[in-house]
Amino acid sequence: MILHDYEIDPKYTTCVAYFSMEFAIHQALKIYSGGLGFLAGSHMRSAYDLRQNVVGVGILWSFGYYDQSRHEDRSLEAEFIRKHYYFLEDLGIQATVHLHSQDVYIKAFYLPANIFSSAPMILLSTDIPENDFLARTITHKLYDNNEETRISQEIVLGIGGVKVLDALRQPIDIYHMNEGHAMPLVFELYAKYQNMDEVKKRVVFTTHTPEDAGNEQHNINLLHKFGFFDGLQLDTVRSIMKMENDEMFNLTIGALRSSKITNAVSKMHGEVANRMWLDCVGRSEIIHITNAQNRRFWTDGGMLTALDDHEDYALIGRKKHLKRELFNVVADQTGKMFNPDVLTIVWARRFAEYKRPGLLKHDFARFKKLLERKEKPIQVIWAGKPYPFDTNAVNAFNELIHISHGIKNMAVLVGYELELSRILKKGSDVWLNTPRVSREASGTSGMTASMNGSIHFSTNDGWHPEYAKHGINAFTIPEIDHTTPIEVQDREDNKNLMDILENEIIPMYYDHVEQWTQIMKNTMSDVIPAFDSGRMAHEYYVKMYTI
Repeated sequence: MILHDYEIDPKYTTCVAYFSMEFAIHQALKIYSGGLGFLAGSHMRSAYDLRQNVVGVGILWSFGYYDQSRHEDRSLEAEFIRKHYYFLEDLGIQATVHLHSQDVYIKAFYLPANIFSSAPMILLSTDIPENDFLARTITHKLYDNNEETRISQEIVLGIGGVKVLDALRQPIDIYHMNEGHAMPLVFELYAKYQNMDEVKKRVVFTTHTPEDAGNEQHNINLLHKFGFFDGLQLDTVRSIMKMENDEMFNLTIGALRSSKITNAVSKMHGEVANRMWLDCVGRSEIIHITNAQNRRFWTDGGMLTALDDHEDYALIGRKKHLKRELFNVVADQTGKMFNPDVLTIVWARRFAEYKRPGLLKHDFARFKKLLERKEKPIQVIWAGKPYPFDTNAVNAFNELIHISHGIKNMAVLVGYELELSRILKKGSDVWLNTPRVSREASGTSGMTASMNGSIHFSTNDGWHPEYAKHGINAFTIPEIDHTTPIEVQDREDNKNLMDILENEIIPMYYDHVEQWTQIMKNTMSDVIPAFDSGRMAHEYYVKMYTI
């Protein structure tokens, strides 16, 4: 079967299967949770733009990640609602994986390239009549909380994905694992080639996080029992994975040892990853290819036109229009009427502890005084999806909602998916990013905000050091001593954040409009060439796929 409905550019003829647990392709296709999916979605869009020979392989999640709504008291409610997609095509083939001593059947669905202007996609589902109820639940929920279900999902993606490609007679040259979730594909390829050197020629790996939670590990006997190793004996697994008597199998380490090359997702992350895995015997070289996002999808056309025409009044006018669009959402969800003439700060991304969603309010008295000021006021919006089974993250989200009830120019929005993300990035003046330094591998949300003239205000982590010039195209929270206790770090980072906000950002926005407008123009002009995913997708071919 020919999957591509476009002519492949001769520069990109190497056939790549890009395996990812999630893809944020379009608002209508809810098979993603956050940044990993946003990145994969932009990669698929730029593969289409560049006419690359890439096919995405993912899972068709019957209930998505979760739908974010509210309880009666306005706190977060996680709803699981079955999804139906009539724009997907049934490929009419089935693959079988042997999972926990039984056969599980996988149906493959096809997303043609022309539906959402992306590389073609193959999405796998076990939620079909041929399977019993337990097997059907494997592809119900992205990042299911049950460990055995998570393992099963990874087997379906890795082994099932390779088998479906084989059934479609797709001649794949490179299998790209976007994170370690697809690790079982290595063992399916080993069963085919019986030689790890042959497998490594065909596998590349992207590692996305230094966080323990993102470097998943499971008991090796449990993995073996479930069929993670595709029927290989444990002695063989230990031998080809260069393990001795380890009882825990780390997916990231396994992927590092199974790939011809690995990439981190920013220059800084490359340094961190090389330190982290310095003692990992037999690992592949770790280079860096900095993440990026697709300009075509994310950037407002009116903002770009005003920038290209050098019409400052049009740029300011368009930004105010986009703010009104965002404030319609704020009013609808919260009953609060925000003012497009007021400086608007947004913090919106996954609610994870190290990202510190509450850093802005760490000194609560100072925060409240800032929000209550009459002269040169500010408006603050939070949004993002905490993992629904992470009590601390959900509590952090609900705490912000509770605080917002008493502050008229503070809002917390629900329904954070692609469309709301675009509205927030287009309608904000400042995009706040507060991770603990060295913990954020890349953090791409600020790229798409910057493409729309929202100025990135961040700790010096992830992609930010490769881009930011303080006071020219961004604002940077100064680095501090990261060997001190995190309570001390949070206090110092909060003080520095608030000092810059009160002494630099707010006065510039209100008193020096021309300077503020120039920063908006700089942020758009500087971010688009370097952090458009066309650059990233090309780099993957040059540095990873065709070496």
